Amino acid sequence: MDARKFKQKLLDELYKTYTRDEPCHLGFNRTNIVYGDGNADSDLMFVGEAPGEEEDKQGKPFVGRSGQLLNKALSHVKINRESVYITNVVKCRPPKNRAPLPQEMEFCKNLFLDKQIKIIQPKIIVTLGTTSSNALIGEVIKITKIHGIKIIKDNLVIIPIFHPAYILRNQTLLNSWVADFETIKKELETIKTAETN
Repeated sequence: MDARKFKQKLLDELYKTYTRDEPCHLGFNRTNIVYGDGNADSDLMFVGEAPGEEEDKQGKPFVGRSGQLLNKALSHVKINRESVYITNVVKCRPPKNRAPLPQEMEFCKNLFLDKQIKIIQPKIIVTLGTTSSNALIGEVIKITKIHGIKIIKDNLVIIPIFHPAYILRNQTLLNSWVADFETIKKELETIKTAETN
């Protein structure tokens, strides 16, 4: 069994431990649990904050308007969406698309996200927006000040960037956002080159 299949098997086993009927902070509001999607052996992992309406319907992350913009940015830097792994800090849609509460994020991070990261072992984690950046970095950050900057936390390489939903509302930041994807691509290539030397 190759690494991708083995890691996917571990992820599937992790997800089976939690059923739709099991209680959690956000479970009452969901249609589907949105665990994640993509290459389980990816070097690049994207983490948003929570599923939206369309994600809740389809059971996959970033399939609405934000997902379409994310796909375009990935395509711009010649990264196939299928080659990365995409998930959120919380796996169920918060009521009225509000930001997840700290206790909701902590619950779901401990239950799933930390374990997903351990299984996938990405070389870079890209946090999409302030909420997911705060959750993974462990402190309050201003995304306007640190977007596109590499941060090392617990031996993880984290690059915070704006959430695509924020870019859809603030089109003047689009060029800066695309530049952050170019930074991500360069950092990934640098890491891979260092490993082969």
